[in-house]
Amino acid sequence: MKRIILRAIIVCLIVLGLVYVGDYCVVRYQISRGRYPFAQVVVQPFYVIHQKNGKIDYERGDPENDQCIRSIFPHMGYAPCWYLSRHTDKNIDI
Repeated sequence: MKRIILRAIIVCLIVLGLVYVGDYCVVRYQISRGRYPFAQVVVQPFYVIHQKNGKIDYERGDPENDQCIRSIFPHMGYAPCWYLSRHTDKNIDI
């Protein structure tokens, strides 16, 4: 029983690795063909200010554009657009 579970976990990890590599190859292929796999999403920054009395104060900043990549996984330091468009609030600790 333990062998079956271990083999299933190993197969799942291999499949996940292959999907990640395939996603990266698609992004690289798009770049090499002159397509632009990047986009921009407007995010709302919030400055998180920790006060001495233990309270936390939030200050809203100006909206800014963050660059994202059209893929399933994050590549080249950019978050995927599907994730960034759903998480448009960005907390910045001060």
